[in-house]
Amino acid sequence: MNAMQPTRTRLLIAIGVIAAALGWGTVQIVAAWFGRLVPVPWLAGAALVLVAGALAYWTYQARPRLQGRPGSKPMEGIVAARSAALAMAASRIGALVSGFYAGIAVGMIGNIATPSGAQTFWAATVAAVGALALVVAAVWLEHSCRIPLDRDDDGRA
Repeated sequence: MNAMQPTRTRLLIAIGVIAAALGWGTVQIVAAWFGRLVPVPWLAGAALVLVAGALAYWTYQARPRLQGRPGSKPMEGIVAARSAALAMAASRIGALVSGFYAGIAVGMIGNIATPSGAQTFWAATVAAVGALALVVAAVWLEHSCRIPLDRDDDGRA
């Protein structure tokens, strides 16, 4: 049976760079074919910030349980495994979304002098930062879910 491998920073950067190229390309294609700007709602950034906050809160609450600190109720193995899987998925999706919105923001720099261009630039920037916060929270949760290598089968150190 193959154990889950920790998320590598290189993977997240590669996903982000590829997604940024796609975001920038989307801006160029939409502008050339349709003569308009890519719409980016402010709610995208707000939703990403809320999800990042929720994941960070879960990590903050779960960390003592995962570490087996005195006075905390130990977390069941299946909950810890699901938390780790959630963290891995969230880090990859966060990198994808952050890169895409960053690419849109970079593509909008030439139109920042117009009101709609500035609105799209700032909405995309907020969304990219919110998604980056999601990546940070997810990597923190994943790191918290790691089991020390010196533990025996019963989970004791």
